[in-house]
Amino acid sequence: MTARSTILASEQKTVAWGAVFSMSLCVAMLIAAEFMPVSLLTPIADGLGATEGQTGQAVSISGFFAVAASLLMTTLAGRLNRKWVLLTITTLMLVSLALMASAPSFAVLMLSRALLGVCIGGFWSLATAVIMRLVEVEHVSRALAIMYTGQAIAAAFAAPIGSYLGGIIGWRGVFWVLVPIVAVNLVWQWATLPSLPASQRLTFRSLKGVLTRSYFARGIVAAVFGFAGAFSMFTYLRPFLEGVTGVDVTMLSALFLVLGCAGFLGTWAGGKFASQRVVRLLQAVPLLMGLSTLGLLGFGQQLAVVAVLLAIWGAMNTVMSIAWMSWLSQNVDDAPEAAGSLIVAAIQAAILLGAAFGGWLLDHLGIQATFIGSAVLCAASLLLIGSGRRLLKPD
Repeated sequence: MTARSTILASEQKTVAWGAVFSMSLCVAMLIAAEFMPVSLLTPIADGLGATEGQTGQAVSISGFFAVAASLLMTTLAGRLNRKWVLLTITTLMLVSLALMASAPSFAVLMLSRALLGVCIGGFWSLATAVIMRLVEVEHVSRALAIMYTGQAIAAAFAAPIGSYLGGIIGWRGVFWVLVPIVAVNLVWQWATLPSLPASQRLTFRSLKGVLTRSYFARGIVAAVFGFAGAFSMFTYLRPFLEGVTGVDVTMLSALFLVLGCAGFLGTWAGGKFASQRVVRLLQAVPLLMGLSTLGLLGFGQQLAVVAVLLAIWGAMNTVMSIAWMSWLSQNVDDAPEAAGSLIVAAIQAAILLGAAFGGWLLDHLGIQATFIGSAVLCAASLLLIGSGRRLLKPD
């Protein structure tokens, strides 16, 4: 290899890793935009003359559009260059945030959240396939972990920062702060993402073909139970901590920070072990999340124990995403976009259904039933994973 070709190869690798980091920032912005309104629900409702219930529905509507977009994005994108598809998604996120910040009415707020849902579903349906094209096979798990670092950062800091800034500059100001960051991210993606022409046109028949693979279908169902179990508990963690643990607002924020920061440990573990031990990670996630949830029921009044259990749960919550996407990259490497669309749609639906299931249990049977239901769903996921052999593609 000549000196010039060596330099060019090094530059290409640098550009590729720059693109991975730009996608990590995009993830952070998507997660912040999706969940930050939760900490600003009351002022948003007051500012638009709506009830908190109506505003909550507007915030959650992004999930419905994310499910639809994750199924449709790879088919509608056709043979379009994936670089330009990702840039379009980031541009739509920019428009969504600007609409959210300047929304004169509740209807415009709903529109902004619908656009954001399209961005969330579209981005995640393509993300793993794009990562697989940016870096060498042996570095895919590491690249996924870097991308999910953005999720961990946003999960840990978006809500408390949003709440704090909202008290200083108002809820509209919080979203205006995000706009220039997304604009910078758009330029960064444009500069670092290489051309990514589509290898083939995907159709709904392509999606059906992947779904009929028995090992993939089993993995999808296991992932649905796992994510549903996680969010049937996480959505109602605050009433548990306030009612059972008896924490005040300050301690509540501290516990959520512990949970979020533990995600960084999960990101490290996912990046380190997913390449060679993805089945072990898939087994560990529902096991430890289920045991942590039951542990909270048994030791919910002991603050120190609660903090440790939440740290374990938070780490596993991040590992779960990395592990399932690494499983996808290793076992459906011949059709990553189709598989990505299906698993993202399944995960988004599982989050919505899990939250609804947990809410029904809470309203009818109490918080203990909600947490037990979460543990049961995790156990179902673990049973489906089993030894892991039936999740692996045939040799």
